[in-house]
Amino acid sequence: MLAGIVLVLWLPRLPPWPLAALALPTAGLLLWRGWRWPAALVLGAGLAALHAAHALSLQLPADLERADLTIAGRIVGLPEHDPRRTRFEFRVDDDAVEAVSGRLLRLSWYDDDPGARERLRAGQRWRLSVRLKAPRGLRNPGGFDSEKQALAGRIAARGYVRELRRAELLTDAAGLDAWRQAMSERIAAAIRSPSSRFVRALALGDTRGLDDADWALLRANGLTHLIAISGFHVGLVAGFAALLARGLWWGWPGLARRIPRPVAAALAGLAGGIAYAAVAGFALPTVRTVLMIGAVAAMRVSRRRFGPAAALAAAALAILLVDPLSVLSAGFWLSFAGVAWLLWCLPGFERRPLRGFLSAQAVATIGLLPLGVALFGQASLAGPVANLVAVPWWSLVVVPLSLLGTGLEGLHGGLGAWAWRLSAWCFDLSWPLFEWLGASPLAVRWLPESRWFALPMALLAAFWMLLPRGLPARGLALLLWLPLLLPARDLPAEGEAELWVLDVGQGLAVVVRTARHTLLYDTGPAVRDGYDAGDRVVVPTLRALGVPRLERVVVSHADNDHAGGLAAVTRDYPVAALLAPAGSGVADAEACVAGSGWRWDGVEFEFLHPTPHFPYLRNEASCVLRIASRDGAVLLTGDIGEVIERGLVRRLPDRLRADVVLVAHHGSGASSAPAFVAATGARHAIVSSGYGNRFGHPHAGTVDRWRQAGAELHETGRAGALWVGFRDGEAFVQGRRAARARLWDAQARLAGADGAD
Repeated sequence: MLAGIVLVLWLPRLPPWPLAALALPTAGLLLWRGWRWPAALVLGAGLAALHAAHALSLQLPADLERADLTIAGRIVGLPEHDPRRTRFEFRVDDDAVEAVSGRLLRLSWYDDDPGARERLRAGQRWRLSVRLKAPRGLRNPGGFDSEKQALAGRIAARGYVRELRRAELLTDAAGLDAWRQAMSERIAAAIRSPSSRFVRALALGDTRGLDDADWALLRANGLTHLIAISGFHVGLVAGFAALLARGLWWGWPGLARRIPRPVAAALAGLAGGIAYAAVAGFALPTVRTVLMIGAVAAMRVSRRRFGPAAALAAAALAILLVDPLSVLSAGFWLSFAGVAWLLWCLPGFERRPLRGFLSAQAVATIGLLPLGVALFGQASLAGPVANLVAVPWWSLVVVPLSLLGTGLEGLHGGLGAWAWRLSAWCFDLSWPLFEWLGASPLAVRWLPESRWFALPMALLAAFWMLLPRGLPARGLALLLWLPLLLPARDLPAEGEAELWVLDVGQGLAVVVRTARHTLLYDTGPAVRDGYDAGDRVVVPTLRALGVPRLERVVVSHADNDHAGGLAAVTRDYPVAALLAPAGSGVADAEACVAGSGWRWDGVEFEFLHPTPHFPYLRNEASCVLRIASRDGAVLLTGDIGEVIERGLVRRLPDRLRADVVLVAHHGSGASSAPAFVAATGARHAIVSSGYGNRFGHPHAGTVDRWRQAGAELHETGRAGALWVGFRDGEAFVQGRRAARARLWDAQARLAGADGAD
């Protein structure tokens, strides 16, 4: 069944819904004939297609994007307060605008006054004026796929609140989420130390207090699975509840006349898991674990004999039947793979607990390493060491104390403060070790993107290495790791160059690679206390491409949409030389001057603008860079306008010839002068702009000029990151969305809707 689900979700397009619906009776017929495996495969494929089609149908129609809607609904989950905005999920009432009726939205409330935004609380009902758009993310190598996340979470739209003064509170906070927020505030009041944020995360799944530095340190130590409420914690609580039931039945044997002790333990474990999942707001990892516990409890209640493998399979089946799209989350694979490895490698009871714990850590480290690298592009050498301390200490001491405090506080206000403080104190005992490990050479290592066959080979290698002792040639399994841990970087040959024009939204960032060097031209936009393209796009792309350092960074000019991500890039990557226009104010930058240049690996780099002593005029002072390889040339133009373009035509008509041109100023109407377009003779024109941006880039007239000149136009806002390469004197441009098509792709969905119209 899992195979059928994965096969469908791997498709670039969904099959027609009648075909998906037909799969269900077909599966029933196959099962009736006794063909269980084909029946499960077809059933999984049909369920996945129907769930995916339904989730996509919930998303906002294109004709309502950018429209102002007035809706009423309830705040779901805990609002996240940033310095300038508050983000929250909003469940629209069933009697609202039909297109969003009953659907889940992700909204932002922008206001520089944090006090005004403190009114937003979990469980409240509001009437709001909002502007929405369908889920759409950026597509880059190594980047986060927010469109996949929206599909798995059934998010219908994202947007922001307009006309804040007209926002109307309909009812006060009520329900489970309101209780969670109130309890989180009590923990914050009881614990004045910084570790309060971790106690809130462990007790309630409230990770709002953790900043980027906290998450980076947790990733470096391989501890992200422990810090927020996860399936492991739900299983721990369920286990304690089952032990309590067993103890109760042992103390009062007469209870077994009504309910057998194993059945009572199973039901108590299920009840404990459900209660803890409720405390965590029924987050997806906790719901998955509750379903797993429920499947095992059902087998216990039915008094069927089953082994651990059958219980694991039943748990997986329960999750897949309820939500086939759960396979889109990394947690699904890590949870089941981890348990499967442990069941296979350590099937028996270990009489020496310490040895059993160390063996389990070794198995988990080797067995889950391939998935960790494939899913996150990273590996932590500090992880096994950190988990040796964190798993027993946090799970058996810190978490139980935080839960005890929450339970006591739920009985009576003020009773749980001592347990929370003790939990924070115990947490503080271990945290310095993890800070030291996170700063050590054992910290997280980022690995380049690998080919499709690397993961199966690495899984085979892990299987080979974990076979029983005495098997010959186990050392050869190390060779099977190489495609995943040391993938080919596919660097250009001598005299060749390739470019990645990144999808950064309304801005610009271009990675240029030669055989042994890497240049970054611009770094994308950054918003104060918000989106930073350097951190979210440029750095992950460099890691995915396996770039170890940047020999040069060119900032075309100092406007935010071109230089905003510079600080994030230079923080994470060593930069040998930084260039920018004279007078731009970019710190520690050398001036880019027309006529200067360099040669890397047989590829020529030359600045065509600004000329010596040219005043800094922002866009008009942009560094214009020409890159000439043996098979073709590229022209990077920054944000220059028609005046500078015409000047280049007069001064350097022969140097403007290029196969690929980055269209100036994101394709605005004040750029791409006809004479300049004709002088380049480009076969490909690339526009770096955000989809649906408020400036209307690229301008229709600009697009027409390039197309009439014979150039093929490419937009990052539509195609995602664009790869530019040369072969046999011809230029090739390929978009990330087309190269890695996904059935949840927002641009493909939009194109399909346009085609249907």
